[in-house]
Amino acid sequence: MTCQDHKDLMMAYLDDELDEEHRRAFEGHLASCPECAKDLAQFKQLKEITDGVAFVEPEDRVWNEYWGGVYNRIERSTGWILFSVAAIALLIYGGFELIEGIIEDRTVGALMKVGLLALLGGLAILLVSVARERVYFWSRDRYKDVRR
Repeated sequence: MTCQDHKDLMMAYLDDELDEEHRRAFEGHLASCPECAKDLAQFKQLKEITDGVAFVEPEDRVWNEYWGGVYNRIERSTGWILFSVAAIALLIYGGFELIEGIIEDRTVGALMKVGLLALLGGLAILLVSVARERVYFWSRDRYKDVRR
């Protein structure tokens, strides 16, 4: 294996993801290659720094100021409306493509065709509605960050 092959294994080595055979081969290479050993030391230092980094949530005051703006509220509402309409349209189109053979069949009655299309439209609207409801309640769940 070349140095480049071993460099590709450095992060797996640091994350303890190598099997015993690859780990021994990698450690043997490190003993004979000071350049790779130096690179590994730098990666260890970088890993220690990045492992200590944590995402900090903005304070409630910042969120209240953000959502106090009319533009921000309109933007989110408009985004959800467009998403819902597009999801409903795509679900109806996909469903129509699935039942297109039945719709085009001249032996199937008009009532059956209208019933299938209404079923498809209602199902699409309900799926999007339930998905939006789950997202709404999940985002407002006071206990979502509590480990059970």
